[in-house]
Amino acid sequence: MSGDFVVSLAESDPSEKFRRLIEVGLALTSESDLSTLLGRILLEARRFTCADAGTLYLVTKDGRLQFSVVQNDSLDHSEVLVGNGSSPVTMEISPTSIAGCVTVTGSTLNIPDVYEIPGTCGFHFDRSFDLKSGYRSRSMLVVPMKNPKGKIVGVIQLINARCPGSGKDTAFSSDQEELVLCLASQAAVALDNARLTGDLRRSYAEAIHHLAKAAEYRDKDTGRHIERVGRYAAAIAGAMGLPQDYISDLLLAATLHDIGKLSIPDCILQKPGKLTSDEYREMKCHASLGGEILAGSENPVLRLASEIALSHHEHWDGSGYPHGLKGDEIPVSGQICAVADVFDALCSARCYKSAFGMQESCEILKQESGRHFSPAVVDVFFRIKDRISEIREEFA
Repeated sequence: MSGDFVVSLAESDPSEKFRRLIEVGLALTSESDLSTLLGRILLEARRFTCADAGTLYLVTKDGRLQFSVVQNDSLDHSEVLVGNGSSPVTMEISPTSIAGCVTVTGSTLNIPDVYEIPGTCGFHFDRSFDLKSGYRSRSMLVVPMKNPKGKIVGVIQLINARCPGSGKDTAFSSDQEELVLCLASQAAVALDNARLTGDLRRSYAEAIHHLAKAAEYRDKDTGRHIERVGRYAAAIAGAMGLPQDYISDLLLAATLHDIGKLSIPDCILQKPGKLTSDEYREMKCHASLGGEILAGSENPVLRLASEIALSHHEHWDGSGYPHGLKGDEIPVSGQICAVADVFDALCSARCYKSAFGMQESCEILKQESGRHFSPAVVDVFFRIKDRISEIREEFA
């Protein structure tokens, strides 16, 4: 965080602060990634108050407080704890702790020095972190995050307000308290929206996964092929530096690349030997049929899935199907999924062939670079070969 920015904001006039509050509120409501949102909420609250440190807690479904974001400039520490793969740290919601008291009462606490809390208050400050780290907590502003229904969804805890210019510790002002209360209300709405978006995306993902499995049940040999192709495609797209939203969509969309096989007769789809020319001609129809099945949706994942279904059998040299596209006429999604699909097919046993080893499969990709596959995509594939191997083992 830029110290200069914090000082200038703290010294700005009230109208500038409220203008900034509106800007921040709009930015928060447009953020759908929960981890990014939580980090931004705490950072902006600290900017409004010139706070040295802070913690953001979320109220869990089972009624506990979860440490979700921790930031501390003096200790050069900033961490978003939600969604980082580790077990979340939680504590009981108790009126005897500062954050717990705010959660229970729904009231703000503005404490000049947490080491001088009177014993009659009913809550106390836990000094264990200070003793362990050498940090000295003094002023503290703790604000509930209430959604429009009045439900407390989290708590913003700000520590050690700093005087603009001198940088010395000071108490949080009543003006700062009002600003953070406004921000907390906006943050609660943004948090509800982000959670709703996450729930909707998980529902989309589940529906798409089951739709993809419909094709798998017709062709038992594919096993977890659809899942691996999605993972390979997302890994390649990430290494290519494509936007995160696109990568997330690709992870789901790529699993539907063979959805058109639903229309292919079992006698062709499950034939153990080589297909006749007529059978192969019919098999090739699955690409255009898959594109048609998924066409016309306003959902970005299904639009991308339609594009992939239609283009993942196109060849870089123009010899593929269904439209004989060449080079960059082939959508990037199709270029990526062509490599992911063929690599996994080579490594997998099918009714008409045995599985090739990793080395042999990679050699075939190299040989077909510039003919079947985009050379750039093949180069990226080999750059992340270790990650590809990990995915192959994890989803064997």
